[in-house]
Amino acid sequence: MHQRQRAFTLIELLVVIVIIGCMLSLAVFSMGSSGGGRELRGEAERLAAVMALLLEEATLDNREYGLQLRNDGYRVLAYDDVSGLWAPAPQTTDYRLPSWIRLDLQLEGAALKLPQVASKDAEDEETPANAKLQPQLLLLSSGELSPFHLQLSDRRPAGQAYELTSDGFSLPQATASQGRK
Repeated sequence: MHQRQRAFTLIELLVVIVIIGCMLSLAVFSMGSSGGGRELRGEAERLAAVMALLLEEATLDNREYGLQLRNDGYRVLAYDDVSGLWAPAPQTTDYRLPSWIRLDLQLEGAALKLPQVASKDAEDEETPANAKLQPQLLLLSSGELSPFHLQLSDRRPAGQAYELTSDGFSLPQATASQGRK
């Protein structure tokens, strides 16, 4: 007797190929080619979005904002016209970066050394709390911001770096850095 052999149909083969492709893509995304690089890019994009939002808010509210960058993160400041001092912006909290991220800031071509995190005891010495608050980046109600070049880099060996740059008129975009500093 002659037995008939059953072959796979084209649709069955396509379904299997699609399932295998989906599983492979999920595996690649879950492992990631560079988890730290993705997180670093996310932090750079978050900071660029914060600047864009602050610039929009400054324009709409006719208020001056500043960004105080530190070696461990950043803080949003608002200028108080009455006292003439910078104060933490209402409804904001200090943002702390992961410890493996390093910030390098240049204003108009001159590199700035970002302040270290101060101890609470050093801050309480006879000066008003707001007297020490000075932003490095200004986001003005005119729609302008301080021209700057900021690099976020991975402190770990062979780490990546991302840059945020503005000429004072354009919003910064997070771009991969060509060369680390």
